[in-house]
Order: sequence, then structure tokens, then C-alpha cells
Amino acid sequence: MQTMRVWTKQHQSVWQTLQTEGVYHATGDRIFRNEDSQLMKDAYNWLASNIPNSGSKPHGAAYPIWLSSSHAGTMLLTPDTLLLELEIPVELVTPINIAKWGTILNCSYIPKDDADALRHRRLLTDYNTTDVRACTTEFFPQIRREIHDSWLRLFDPDIQVGSPECYNTIWEVKKEWVRNVETP
Repeated sequence: MQTMRVWTKQHQSVWQTLQTEGVYHATGDRIFRNEDSQLMKDAYNWLASNIPNSGSKPHGAAYPIWLSSSHAGTMLLTPDTLLLELEIPVELVTPINIAKWGTILNCSYIPKDDADALRHRRLLTDYNTTDVRACTTEFFPQIRREIHDSWLRLFDPDIQVGSPECYNTIWEVKKEWVRNVETP
């Protein structure tokens, strides 16, 4: 079995859960705060439902867990967080293109190529709207559907938007995968 070394920034409670239960699953009450926007929640719900390995989602996991392929690529620690260094089976990992994920978080269209991007911009101009307005109102259901359908391109490595850099995701963290724990 091939493994890879990855890092994930988590709340301190994740380490406590790993110590007592041996496994951690991300759930909405653990990852969303009251001030998180509905658009962000919608994007995460879409990801959890559409990620290619969603069929292997273990019982109790609602959302994928984000991983960095390098220690330097992790977010800065705060007093209530820690950094878990993991060694995990490669086949459990789903890469997520950073630029395309940012496009989804901005409720925007992921074009398949330059011509498609131009066609979509013209459509928005013809309807005097924006991607965000189409996604957040009931006035443009066909455009909203087109935007949401385009998000499946997140998983197509042949479609590039910006940088090819990726984060990774998994459905769970197991205690036996932990190689190191860093605190602030």
C-alpha cells in the first residue's frame, strides 16, 4: 500500500477525539461557525455530495477533511488549533484544485475553455446579471444550474483555471495515521 505524508490544521478537540475514539469525522457543527456565510455552506454541501469518492464516505462523516501536501503550505496555528502530520493511504485522497475551489467559493462558473468563458460572460451580460446574483436569487434558475453544473469540472484535471496547485481531502483521520502533533 502506497502512502503519502500530509498535514492538516485542526481544532484541539480533534486530537482529543482521536485519543478517545481513534477516528475523527468532520461534521457541520464542528466546521461551521455562526458567522460563516450560507454561500460557503452551500459550496461545502455541494463538495460533500459530489466528491468522486463520496461512495466511500464512512458513517458519521459529513464533510471531507482538508490536507496540505507540505508543512509550509499549512495555515498558521492559533491558540486553539494544532497541526497533525499524517501518513495516509494514497487511494483515500482526493485532490482539489485550489483555484477552481476558490471559483466555487465565489459562486462562479468554471469554464471548460476560453470560448466557454466568453460564452458564459455574454450570457450574464445578456441577462444583466452576475454569477453571484444568479446563484443567490430565484430569478435566474437556468444560469444557476449552469454554474452549479460547471462545478463538476473541479474534478477534471484537464480543465485548468489559474494554478494547477492542489489541496487534498480525505473523509476521516485515524489515530494510527498521526506521525506528529504540533501546537502553537
